[in-house]
Amino acid sequence: MPSTPATPGCSRVEMTQIVLPQFANALGNVFGGQVVSWIDICAAVAAQRHCRGVVVTVSIDAVHFRLPIRLGDVVVLKAQVNEAFRTSVECGVRVESESPESGERTHAITAYATFVALDAEGRPRPIPPLVAATEEEKRRQAEARERRARRLEAR
Repeated sequence: MPSTPATPGCSRVEMTQIVLPQFANALGNVFGGQVVSWIDICAAVAAQRHCRGVVVTVSIDAVHFRLPIRLGDVVVLKAQVNEAFRTSVECGVRVESESPESGERTHAITAYATFVALDAEGRPRPIPPLVAATEEEKRRQAEARERRARRLEAR
């Protein structure tokens, strides 16, 4: 049975990585697949915090690369649950590129990932509802519902 409702703030995660040579292509830009891996991990932690248990990735249905992230940059990933459904959550992830020289951060990537909470037998289980309090949280929640409706329609 789902426990007490939680706010988006309860699920917030901030993760950092540095773009080392093994993460970059011949142009000195981070591999897109590497960033997607970091997005999956960051979003999974946010989903687990909300669901209070094991979650699995269902989809990463929108990854928008706005600009390249360069070798030596610090990558800052921020994730939180945007909306909770019966057994799944949508997490939004914002990826920023931080210059090691200036500390300036630039919005590089936006992504949305869906996770399902599992019980001990590996079956989907009910999760707590999400309570959005601020206007920003309510906007994110409404947009997550619209994206979910489009995902279900596309099935």
